[in-house]
Amino acid sequence: MTTKTVKRIVRTTSRSTKAQDFPFTRDMVPSLNGQGAAFVQEYRARAWEAFQSLPLPHTRMEAWRRTDLRRLDVGGFRLPEKGATRDLPPVPAELLAPLVGDSHGGQIVLTPGRSTVELSDALKSQGVVFTDYATAEKEHPEILEKMLGRIVRADEGKFAALTAALARQGVVLYVPANVQVEQPLHSVLWTPGPGLAHFSHLMVYIEEGAAATFVHESASPTESGGQTLNSSIVEIYVGANANLRFVELQSLGYHVWNFSHERVRVERDGYVDWIFGAVGSRLTKNFSDLDLIGPGANGRMSGFYFTDDHQHLDHDTQQNHLAAHTTSDLLFKGALKDNSRSVWQGMIYVAPGAQRTDGYQANRNLVLDPAARADSIPGLEILADDVRCTHGATVGKIDPELVFYLRSRGIPQKDAERLVVEGFFDPIMQRIPYEGVRQRFQQAIVDKMSPDNR
Repeated sequence: MTTKTVKRIVRTTSRSTKAQDFPFTRDMVPSLNGQGAAFVQEYRARAWEAFQSLPLPHTRMEAWRRTDLRRLDVGGFRLPEKGATRDLPPVPAELLAPLVGDSHGGQIVLTPGRSTVELSDALKSQGVVFTDYATAEKEHPEILEKMLGRIVRADEGKFAALTAALARQGVVLYVPANVQVEQPLHSVLWTPGPGLAHFSHLMVYIEEGAAATFVHESASPTESGGQTLNSSIVEIYVGANANLRFVELQSLGYHVWNFSHERVRVERDGYVDWIFGAVGSRLTKNFSDLDLIGPGANGRMSGFYFTDDHQHLDHDTQQNHLAAHTTSDLLFKGALKDNSRSVWQGMIYVAPGAQRTDGYQANRNLVLDPAARADSIPGLEILADDVRCTHGATVGKIDPELVFYLRSRGIPQKDAERLVVEGFFDPIMQRIPYEGVRQRFQQAIVDKMSPDNR
């Protein structure tokens, strides 16, 4: 991986010498018993130290000002035990269905204490590695060392540090130079169980001239009996002239508190198409950074979210133009029902010398009930003088004239409103490459708009 020294915005938090009261201890950290690769042991040890020194986020921190964690049952979580899967709800069959045709290029299913891995022989023969975190540590340490902690630092926040220290589950994808992976690769993270804490680490490394599509889903049923914690790190490297389409779907249960730190780094003339879809969880706080570090690097970020009940989804995005002639395009769209709330705060940052930058960001929100609330905060920080950067944000209600028009054609009120919402999301749907993924999102709209929903 090319190493560059660049000036960029880094989200930091104040430090505290007092450890927080999560019920986790150092002896729960994998690989600190003298087993496993030395660099992994060192990484997790540093992460544990960072976790102990960092405070739990609170609303006095700017990045967390609109997301309050005081109702998080910090002391009520435990790690899944071996064999926990036997007593938990199974993965629904529809989550495992192929996205294209009747097969995947590869599929990984992560459940508490267990993982299953499939990869086609054709891709194996080309040197593609698509496996779980634990297997990569044992069988591919030289590849894992290229990725682990290289993009997302463990000390970027309390949850990043905790995840870096404790994650046993995860996915490692490595595509060698100039290899074109035609069929999509698919992974499912299944996180059931009130009171359980799930930690996962995804690492993707696309070598120069290579290409792949990777779809990752985080899902669980809605269960009673307490909260579930889900925390993840996503580190992605896209090499020179490489191409990655990365699709993330989040349909966690309404009792899940979900946190993630994610960053994609793109080299010269590389391209990433990064698509988010979020309909689940009680609360989500997601940091998603796009670092364009090589001339000609290009990234597109597309987001879909739909909240209802008392859901709270907070997406914090950053488009960092760190080299000349880079392009970014962000469009996030959300709809809100009942007493739910969304937060989107975005920043386009243009570093000194990053001339001929072209950056765009937009956030559009459709508020369907008076008690719902959408906060939309775009931002620009430009330190170069030959750029084109624009941003915009809107929060509005369903246009009654559109509903009236549809009703005048004999369409019932609820169906008319649903059609308007589907039309609102259509620009995002057009960015989604696979019919199977589009159908998943479209079904989520139908479920959320149903009068019997929650």
